[in-house]
Amino acid sequence: MPRVYKPGKVAIVLQGRQAGKKVVIIKQNDEGTKDRPYPHAIVAGVERYPLKVTKRMGTKKVARRSKVKPFIKVVNYSHLFPTRYALELEGLKGIVAAETFQEPSQRENSKKEIKKQLEDRYKAGKNKWFFQALRF
Repeated sequence: MPRVYKPGKVAIVLQGRQAGKKVVIIKQNDEGTKDRPYPHAIVAGVERYPLKVTKRMGTKKVARRSKVKPFIKVVNYSHLFPTRYALELEGLKGIVAAETFQEPSQRENSKKEIKKQLEDRYKAGKNKWFFQALRF
């Protein structure tokens, strides 16, 4: 069976609080671990997407509306829907690991790093589709 979930692959969360949100796979675990005996992946995604920006808005308002709220999570493969898209974020791999979820301060620090990288990517105009909410 081919490996669908590779680092950098974009997926959609199907279940839970973040259902319908786009995520990028950071680390996959096909066999599971001792504490999580099911196939799962560590993902980072956008909890709150940036708002629409127009030419008439000032720089202060544009900066406020261009903010991204990220989240990191360990998700079961059965709760993910893979897409054909990929996001090349080399910096994310070193930021989030399995040990990040043990302590809240580590989690917050990694969220800040992810927020910085995602906002830089959004402001550069790369991967615009990743920063738009799904339409139903």
